[in-house]
Formats: sequence, structure tokens, C-alpha cells
Amino acid sequence: MKKIRNHIVLGLASAALTVGIGSQVAAHGDVTPQAVDTSDLPQIGEEWLEENPYSGNARAIEIGESAYGQNCARCHGLQAISGGIAPDLRYLELGPSGDEWFVERYRHGSSHDGKVYMPPFGEVLGQEAGWAIRSWLETKYTDE
Repeated sequence: MKKIRNHIVLGLASAALTVGIGSQVAAHGDVTPQAVDTSDLPQIGEEWLEENPYSGNARAIEIGESAYGQNCARCHGLQAISGGIAPDLRYLELGPSGDEWFVERYRHGSSHDGKVYMPPFGEVLGQEAGWAIRSWLETKYTDE
């Protein structure tokens, strides 16, 4: 968790330097989220889970890779390798603590001082899509 926090701080600092002090930073602008077809996955229900039910599920990983490319790569980088604007999600811890951090950000987004750094995706794409993305991200994990 410490590494992902450090990457967040570095990413925010990088974004501030890129646009200049006092400028407004907008993570996505007018980008429209792309729908994710999760009909091949077991449906989860309305109540948000705290742990990834699709961890290791090959179909979820496939769906998650596509969903990530359409909705996340713009800020978090291709193959989850960040260029510095958003956290490098390869460092997101595996297991329950990483799941907790991921689902919180996915559902509610992230903003600081009135600036949106990541819009909320939970209500837009749904729980199944979020956990599919998380499943794919687990395959990219590195502790280096």
C-alpha cells in the first residue's frame, strides 16, 4: 500500500508541474465511459462486495483487459504502466487490502481541493466491470 500511495503523490505532483501552479487539472475532460459487457460473468447483485469475486477467473480477466483499455488506459497507461499522471496500478497490492483501495477509488473516484483526478466509475460501469478490471490488474502486479 505504501508504494501505491507514493505513486499517487508522485503522480499528483507530476500533474501539477505539467499544467503549472494555479492551473486547473481535469483527469478526463469530456471523455465518455465505454460500456462493458459482463453478461458472461456470474452476476454479483446490488450490494458492493469488499473482495474480488472474480480473482483468477479467465473470462473476467479477458473482459477486464478490454474494459481497462477502453476506460482506464488514458490516465493509468497501457498495460497499467503509468506515465506519471495517475498511479501505476501494477503496484496495487493483491488481496483484500488492494481490493479495498481499488473498489473505493473505482466507485467514488478521487478529488482533491475541488479538482477531479479520477471520476467515479462505480455507478456508470457497474460492479461486475470493476471487479473484472481488478482481476486483469492482478495479472500485472509487480512488487519491484
